[in-house]
Amino acid sequence: MNISQVASGKGPIALVSGSEIVISDVQSALDLMATVRYEADSDRIVIHKSLLNEHFFDLKTRLAGDILQKFINYRAKVAFVGDFSEYTSRSFKDFMYECNSGKDIFFLPTEQAAIDKLGSI
Repeated sequence: MNISQVASGKGPIALVSGSEIVISDVQSALDLMATVRYEADSDRIVIHKSLLNEHFFDLKTRLAGDILQKFINYRAKVAFVGDFSEYTSRSFKDFMYECNSGKDIFFLPTEQAAIDKLGSI
């Protein structure tokens, strides 16, 4: 896992990259938040969807809800980036819509869109 930083008017934004799954369960999400705060001094995180366990995108597993609740509890803002069109579940599309309507969690198509969004809130 690699963590880089982008400056914004609201503070640094951490960009998490890598070739392996970084978030596979709630504990790995907590570990990622702690690592990002320590290494990048940031509470704004951009994560590519390929770094997430596929179970995250199946709302029946409750993994997404449990993980995202931790981001909310620890006051971290996160943007997941990638092409989410492969997920055709109506409930997941509604879930993404609700997240994107808020101020803490976003599902966006590009890294630049995520940086722009996190840099403006």
